[in-house]
Amino acid sequence: MLKRVLCLLVDGFEETEAVTPVNLLRRGGIEVVMASLHGGVVEGRGGLRVEPDADFAELEPASFDLLYLPGGPGVMELLRDGRALALAAEFYAAGKPVAAMCAAPLILHQAGLLEGHRFTAHFSVHGELPGVVDERVVEDGLLVTSRGPGTAVDFGLALVRRLAGEAVAQEVAKGIMA
Repeated sequence: MLKRVLCLLVDGFEETEAVTPVNLLRRGGIEVVMASLHGGVVEGRGGLRVEPDADFAELEPASFDLLYLPGGPGVMELLRDGRALALAAEFYAAGKPVAAMCAAPLILHQAGLLEGHRFTAHFSVHGELPGVVDERVVEDGLLVTSRGPGTAVDFGLALVRRLAGEAVAQEVAKGIMA
């Protein structure tokens, strides 16, 4: 059965962190829906404009197998809005993985998901995240976290491995010469 990933986007998302893992997941045969939390085109921190696949309000989150939260300055909007926190908690409670990069582990922290887990994040938010480890990608139970744009390929391949298996992840890595 085809696995599905929900990737939430708001203005200020980190482009490399959104586009690279989504591309790798799709190369691995995984359906990814990039959803705008507020509807319409979303602009990344560097000015890249992305037309999402869907508006979040039109989706049924329970139909997805993994929630992906890219980082960037837009994480502060996700925290203020509150829907990403609730969604992360729902996925986790349902036994579904939640993945977050860069500053997005702040959302997992606010949702109460990080306690007792190993995780990583961008150095700029280390002071707000007690227990953060300085590793490229950390997988612990249902949580997958990564440091930032420079780890986007490693992170994307970890998600492919988790959802499609080692053989598919190796094939994707070979195809991009990782």
